[in-house]
Amino acid sequence: MSAQDLYLVLGIAICAFSIPSFIGALADRRSPRVALVVIVIGGALIALALSQQSYTLEDVPEAFVRVVAYFVR
Repeated sequence: MSAQDLYLVLGIAICAFSIPSFIGALADRRSPRVALVVIVIGGALIALALSQQSYTLEDVPEAFVRVVAYFVR
């Protein structure tokens, strides 16, 4: 596992968890400020990972497995 794998996995997870918050804020007719900040943070982590190492679509599940395996061992 490399640091880039961790950045990529955390960025994707953070963005995925912010989507329900974003939709909930829009449904309640509130401004989704917090959700947008979290999406920007997740996007920055993904951009950081992609700037240091090139990932293809096939590499993303492998990165998830490497990160989970690192923490489970």
